[in-house]
Amino acid sequence: MTSHTKSVAFLVASEGIERVELTDPRDAVTDAGFTAHVVSPESGEVQTFDHLDKAEQIPVDKTVAEVTVDDYDALVLPGGVANPDALRLDEQAVAFIGDFLASGKPVAAICHAAWTLVEADVVSGRRLTSWPSLQTDLRNAGAEWVDEQVVVDGNLITSRNPDDIPAFTSALLEALQHGPDAARQAG
Repeated sequence: MTSHTKSVAFLVASEGIERVELTDPRDAVTDAGFTAHVVSPESGEVQTFDHLDKAEQIPVDKTVAEVTVDDYDALVLPGGVANPDALRLDEQAVAFIGDFLASGKPVAAICHAAWTLVEADVVSGRRLTSWPSLQTDLRNAGAEWVDEQVVVDGNLITSRNPDDIPAFTSALLEALQHGPDAARQAG
């Protein structure tokens, strides 16, 4: 009997994704032997950015309509300003995020991606971090916002910005390999 290769969904909008917040964690996931899928509301390609400059286009593996929480072992929410702002307007994407957090499986959000967590109404009572400009939104939604490179609260892993990617990725891989409690200890 073959063991299940763990799969990670990287949920993004069609544009405005901070390139390194998608590609670096995705590469770390695949380098660790896991499967990574770029999931988006629309098929085709997504446009990444290096801050405000267009970067590479990345193919979409699956649309949100084609996947369920049961298809994946973890969910990663890359940032960029426009990406999470567009995603939080997509009801299916927001429901997918909410269902994922409710499942107890790891959800990792970096930078501005915490906006989608607010929209999914899953931050109340949670301790997390994000890009600093989101702290008021997160506190207003009931979260405890802290300024740390990586925060693990149960199955929720959050980081502030691209400089935090090594700690973010390490916590994600720990959660995939050993469960959310191991990620908490690594963070």
